Amino acid sequence: MKIALFQNSPVFGEIEQNLKDVSEAVKNEDFDILVLPELFATGYQFKNRDEALSLADESGSGLTFNRIQQLAIQKNALIIYGFPERKGEKLFNSAMAVNPNGNSFLYQKTHLFDTEKNIFNPGETGFSVFEYKEAKIGMMICFDWRYPESARKLALLGAQIICHPSNLVLSTCPDAMITRALENMVFTVTSDRVGMENRFGQPLKFTGKSRIISPRGKILAELGNVETGFIVAEINPKDADNKAVTPNNDLFDDRRTDLY
Repeated sequence: MKIALFQNSPVFGEIEQNLKDVSEAVKNEDFDILVLPELFATGYQFKNRDEALSLADESGSGLTFNRIQQLAIQKNALIIYGFPERKGEKLFNSAMAVNPNGNSFLYQKTHLFDTEKNIFNPGETGFSVFEYKEAKIGMMICFDWRYPESARKLALLGAQIICHPSNLVLSTCPDAMITRALENMVFTVTSDRVGMENRFGQPLKFTGKSRIISPRGKILAELGNVETGFIVAEINPKDADNKAVTPNNDLFDDRRTDLY
């Protein structure tokens, strides 16, 4: 299975252009799964909740969903992307997985970072796992990485691949995701963005360093902290089913749940 990510540098609010940038970047590429960053088409630094709502879509509808669905069909691939989700009076920082058969799966960010709390409602979906081409896939978003329970919950549900759309500003995450992969023995795919946003006097610089990591903690592919780009790695999702740390230790069977 070929799993890929695209690290972008979106222009705030220019949804049409940001979508075109993705399509152009992957038009000659081959992959089974593509992971795009958190809020990849809108940008990140909303001035207020009303501005975010003006750029938000309902789950399974809107320009971004329609374009990603078309791209999934064209590439015969699963595509995972981050977007602001409007649901009635609520607004979520969400990720959508769209497969070429028309099915989609939604995740709403559980752990909101810093001023995101002024914009978004805490996610309500919780963590879940779905299947694509016999691979078991879970999603989490950006700051969810800081809570080891996020990845552990997905791994206990059977996830072989954790897809992690992100807009990272904390430099510790890329290396921490090696730990998340190791402590759960799963593949992790962190798709980050690069560039800066400074829309109200609080500049944010995004870290980049998108990575695909193996269950043994090996970096299979990565990008730097400045450039946009596409990377892909060939994986066997079933490698994540082997939880043997040593011949005498199984990562999950040896857990002392009676003590924690």
